[in-house]
Amino acid sequence: MTTATTAADLKQLAEQAGRDLEDAPALTILTWAAETFGPRFCVTSSMEDAVVAHLASRAFPGVDVVFLDTGYHFPETLGTRDAVAEVMDVNVLTLTPRQTVAEQDAEHGPKLHDRDPDLCCALRKVKPLEEGLARYDAWATGLRRDESPTRANTPVVGWDPKRQKVKVSPIARWTQADVDAYVAEHGVLTNPLLTDGYASVGCAPCTRRVLEGEDARAGRWAGSNKTECGLHG
Repeated sequence: MTTATTAADLKQLAEQAGRDLEDAPALTILTWAAETFGPRFCVTSSMEDAVVAHLASRAFPGVDVVFLDTGYHFPETLGTRDAVAEVMDVNVLTLTPRQTVAEQDAEHGPKLHDRDPDLCCALRKVKPLEEGLARYDAWATGLRRDESPTRANTPVVGWDPKRQKVKVSPIARWTQADVDAYVAEHGVLTNPLLTDGYASVGCAPCTRRVLEGEDARAGRWAGSNKTECGLHG
């Protein structure tokens, strides 16, 4: 277990681990995180698939898996969350925004996601996650370098300056083929929408099916310059 107690210590630890573990298998990276941080480590999952949750359960049985219920999810996404909680050796924790969709509509007007998607993401994703991660020193994500240009330099272990936490991306070097192979080998749960034309699954109002030749993130906030929700930079 780490003895790092300050943000500076954690940052140094993260940067060193990023160098040391760059070529390590995903399970090795997660085992390092589990041994280093113990219960102060969690996995975040959008329930697009449960690959990282499954990997983490092998390294750290009973690991906390944090899910953001924005109030705008597809039913399939909520169903995937419930199935993961039922069949995997993980502890699924659902975070919710301070306001319901109805309360947000009353304050900001309906369909804020159409008029100001950045504000909507800030209220329904970024702020709840910051509050939910307060108890942890490190968190794992399913970011991959091949998903989009904005993610091409994702370290396997890095420093999250916004939240002052260690950020672990154990499958950063994986390709979609690697993900598919892992899912097939281990029978990992995936969101049914991935077989219905969606390559990346977010909130229903801001997600569409992708067209042939588009990158996996093209279906998110289509028709706008927005490419990320704010959780990852």
